[in-house]
Amino acid sequence: MASLQQCESLMANAAIKGLEITTIEEGGLGLGKVVIDGGEEYKSYVITEVFLNEWSSDHKVRKYNKLPKKYRKIINEINL
Repeated sequence: MASLQQCESLMANAAIKGLEITTIEEGGLGLGKVVIDGGEEYKSYVITEVFLNEWSSDHKVRKYNKLPKKYRKIINEINL
């Protein structure tokens, strides 16, 4: 599990590198679901908000060598 600050730091570093960051689902207290596409050069990440209770949430971060096809398809549909 990762905190909101850790996820925002990951997203800021990805933005500095020029990686594509896409919000798939809006979050309630946190980020929701965010995909960071690392392309061929960097790792890709999927950040998912996990609700703990009414007042707080945490985030689960999955790292991939190559972005899974299902996320690539969702990103392409959003960017149409």
